[in-house]
Order: sequence, then structure tokens, then C-alpha cells
Amino acid sequence: AGSNGMTAGSETPEIPKTPEIPKAPEIYVDADACPVKEEVLRVAERHGLGVYIVSNGGMRPSRHPLVRTVVVADGPDAADDWIAERIGPADICVTADIPLASRCLERGAKVLNANGKTFTEESIGMALAMRGLMQHLRETSDIRGGPPPFSREDRSRFLRSLEEVVQSALKSGGARD
Repeated sequence: AGSNGMTAGSETPEIPKTPEIPKAPEIYVDADACPVKEEVLRVAERHGLGVYIVSNGGMRPSRHPLVRTVVVADGPDAADDWIAERIGPADICVTADIPLASRCLERGAKVLNANGKTFTEESIGMALAMRGLMQHLRETSDIRGGPPPFSREDRSRFLRSLEEVVQSALKSGGARD
């Protein structure tokens, strides 16, 4: 291009490329049986982030302007599919569902459990294997029960972890003032 912004032999000025504006992170909550929806909203409010509360129904829609309540059709993985099809690299998923966590990680998202444990590319393989093992043991033996009850410490750990994940997502992907 010449100094006048024209390409050689052309009367049309070059159009400068517009820098891509990073997308602000959004938080996707696998909401059925999620005990930390209020904590997610508190952190999202602090940073001005949008939140999708996704469930199969039975949830009261939020009137909060940052929250979108999404009710999907009944089905074993309908909420998971909705989240996995839309989540992106700058986004955050809150879920206890290990296969959904794996799908979100594959799309570059950050993922954490309601107890504050983050799932990573390094940890998801072992989590999937343990899930499969425990399911097999429950089906073939007298192993009963599930995780311990959700505690106040779990809630505090979740808040700290979500804040850290949001800060990391803001630094690496989307910028919000």
C-alpha cells in the first residue's frame, strides 16, 4: 500500500483490520442439584459476567439481569449437551458431572466442581477413570452412598476457587473493567 492507503493499481483504499475484541467470560452452571448457584451469582456480579443457569426444569427463573435461566428438554444429557455446545475458551463451567467437565475442557473452558476443585486437562483422565470404577463397584457390590454432605468449608473453598478461575479467565481471555 502506498502512503495514501491505496493498493498499487487500485482506486479503493485498504480497509485496516479491526483488532478482535476479546469476549468476556461467561459462567455456565449445570444447575440440577447445584448447591452454589448463589455464590456463582455473587462472583458474577462483582465482575459483571453473564451466567447461564441450565437445568431440566423445576427452577425458578432469576430476575437478575446477568442471569439467563435455560430450561432444556427432559433427557439424560440435555443440559450437558446445551452447555457443551455453547461454552467457549474464555468461559467457565460449574458442574459435578465429570463427563461434562471433560467436554468443556476439550472446548478450552475452565471447569470447577461445587466444592471448589478445578478440573484440568491433567486431572480429567483420572477423574473419568475413578468415576467408571466407582460406578462399576456400585453395580457389582454392596458399596452404597455418595460423597459426604456439602459443608460450609466446601462453600468457602468454592468461592475462593471461582474467584481465582474468573481472575485467570479475565487475564487470558475476556477483559472487563
